[in-house]
Amino acid sequence: MSGAEIPRPPVHYITYAQFVTLGVATGVLRYHADPALAYAWALGGLVAILPQAYFAGMVFRYRGARAARRIAGFSQLGEVGKLVLTALGFALIFALLRPLSAGAVFAGYGCMLIIQLVGSWFLLRGPLPLDKTRVR
Repeated sequence: MSGAEIPRPPVHYITYAQFVTLGVATGVLRYHADPALAYAWALGGLVAILPQAYFAGMVFRYRGARAARRIAGFSQLGEVGKLVLTALGFALIFALLRPLSAGAVFAGYGCMLIIQLVGSWFLLRGPLPLDKTRVR
């Protein structure tokens, strides 16, 4: 890595936290509540996680000042893709799933969005103590 390059932010930590939270919450709901509620929660969470991971992959594909136009173009493409994937995910869930708990779908989606916002806030604050990818 040359001195002019900025390291990629470790956005994958947010995705890992989302998957862990989704798995634990789905397991708890599966065994302590209705299984249909757990599946609706999990699918709502996946509708938040997968498009956001796609967006992050598109945005952080390139880095550096020379790639500014590519970064801008891929961030726009990533945002459009994220919106399309989110709409498609909700459409498939509500068209194909019966019985369905709409509240659980939106609760899973909202919980993953909150984790995304909090995780992004932590990343903007500075390097994580356990992060080995940052240059010191």
